[in-house]
Amino acid sequence: METSPVARGLSSRFVAGSSLDEALAACVRIRGEGISATLDYLGENVHTLDEARACRDMYVRMLDALHGAGIEPNVSLKLTQFGLDLSTGACEENVAMLVERAASLNGFVRIDMEASQYTDRTLSIVTRLHERFGACGTVIQSYLLRSAADVEMLIERGIRVRLCKGAYLEPPTVAFSAKSEVDRSYLHLAGRLLEAGLYPAIATHDEQMIEGVKRFASNHGIGKERFELQMLYGIRRDLQRQLVAEGYRLRLYVPFGEAWYPYFMRRLAERPANVLFLARNLMRS
Repeated sequence: METSPVARGLSSRFVAGSSLDEALAACVRIRGEGISATLDYLGENVHTLDEARACRDMYVRMLDALHGAGIEPNVSLKLTQFGLDLSTGACEENVAMLVERAASLNGFVRIDMEASQYTDRTLSIVTRLHERFGACGTVIQSYLLRSAADVEMLIERGIRVRLCKGAYLEPPTVAFSAKSEVDRSYLHLAGRLLEAGLYPAIATHDEQMIEGVKRFASNHGIGKERFELQMLYGIRRDLQRQLVAEGYRLRLYVPFGEAWYPYFMRRLAERPANVLFLARNLMRS
């Protein structure tokens, strides 16, 4: 699938190409639409530390390329891609090199959150690197039972948070199982971050959540410049245009790379409408 021209054509809605040049072109294009980007090099759970170092080097090139193109050097990464499953120390060294480079460019590194078994290690690395360099933040998933406490810790430390609902399969001892509980947690955490957090990123395609966030911000006198909304590249482009027209800051998570197939299939699984999009394109090809 990853080498099929037909499959690549279908995935292009959600993945900004296989090369850095293609991804930069996508970032330039959406900037012209008034939208910011965080660039993500697809891949996770590397098998060797050499692979982890190669990934680190790619991310350094990404920061430099964004800066050279006059675009904010803003990237997102997964710690398993930097070797967390192999060596916590080596992983932290790899990410430290990247965050230090981002700080020198006035850029930013978003350290993504993965499944719950990585949460403590992720937060530990983020807090240590933030103390050393600044220029980094993390992600909190509203479906985890622990997230309210984690948000308070990150607020106290002045660490920027992207809030999302969470997409990993977790047991009820760790995560809320009902959508209503996840949504309630999401709006509560969004409110705390809007009130007390440092430039939070509210990441969702759920219009009810977005409307709740907009309403909270308006009712509490929180200006649009104090936070940003985030969405995935290629998803709900109609809503993206609407939010920009309303004056909200919007950033897209822009993925690229050869390892696009797992990412693409997750996008299809998350939203049934994406399957229909795939079927329509398949019939036209």
